[in-house]
Amino acid sequence: MSMAAGSLAAVLLSLSATAPATAAGPGSPGAGTRAINGPLKVCGTQLCDRSGKAVQLRGMSTHGTQWFPKCVTGKSLDALAHDWRADVLRVSTYVQDGGYATDPAKFIARAQKYVDMAHARGMYAIIDWHMLSPGDPHFNLDRARTFFTAMAKKYKNHPGVLYEIANEPSGVSWSRIKSYAEQIIPVVRAQDSDAVVLVGTRAWSSFGVSEGADESEVVKNPVRASNIMYTFHFYAASHREEYLATLDRASDKLPVFVTEFGTQNYEGEGANDFAMSQKYLDLMKRKKISWANWNYSDDHRSGAVFKDGVCDTDDTWAGTSVLKEAGVWIRSKLRA
Repeated sequence: MSMAAGSLAAVLLSLSATAPATAAGPGSPGAGTRAINGPLKVCGTQLCDRSGKAVQLRGMSTHGTQWFPKCVTGKSLDALAHDWRADVLRVSTYVQDGGYATDPAKFIARAQKYVDMAHARGMYAIIDWHMLSPGDPHFNLDRARTFFTAMAKKYKNHPGVLYEIANEPSGVSWSRIKSYAEQIIPVVRAQDSDAVVLVGTRAWSSFGVSEGADESEVVKNPVRASNIMYTFHFYAASHREEYLATLDRASDKLPVFVTEFGTQNYEGEGANDFAMSQKYLDLMKRKKISWANWNYSDDHRSGAVFKDGVCDTDDTWAGTSVLKEAGVWIRSKLRA
């Protein structure tokens, strides 16, 4: 489907006057205590640093950038980097739902602003193309080409980015998702030949479990590209032992990054299941599977870490007094 708001050239021309300057690099005066430690790469089934040592990134995902811009500020990210001790921020650009499709230049500039802010505090950034509904990533193929051309062109010389090209495909076959990935990865590679690309999996990035499949279809028919990882999402109150076992099996054979999870049900709301969440965290720690928790906002749902109204003041972000139950728990895990 063609993009709703003009050609790639028009978007890039608009951005040339508005895009923020490249963030301070590793070791610069703005870099935080969790400073970016050089470019990442995939080695076997692991995410590795420049020396080939397996690493585990741990951090938070923003909510949709169209809804909670007051929650992503210099002060809030200071708290995330220094008080929470996170080393990755996932920047979630929704495509529909009032997001990117309504104003591509605006949302590219916003994503770049947040990525720059993460970098300035020493955190890696995941550039998340948050396609959700419709679940076929091909629906937004032309939009994705424009978005990832702009993002990869800006960050091609920065070691602190990962590109998540399709948040949660659903209702389509793995071969259909694979076809999309094999068209978008070259778009990224044309600008940024080295960065890690994260590929969404079937059935809301569950390796197909939520639609009656499993990881074997990916193992048997992997994406034809190098330096990629596959994403897995879970919500602990809904996704129980079958999902945990899938993550365990899949990560034995494939490089996996848990780019989104919650301690609640799959809607990101309801009671927290910290016991089941801890099982996942224990597995991910043991196998060095990187993760980002959903979400760094003051949304009314229990999955948002801040209490209602915290983002309106941009005042106190550190400590636990401003946090919901899930926020207190996930902050403690990041600080551990």
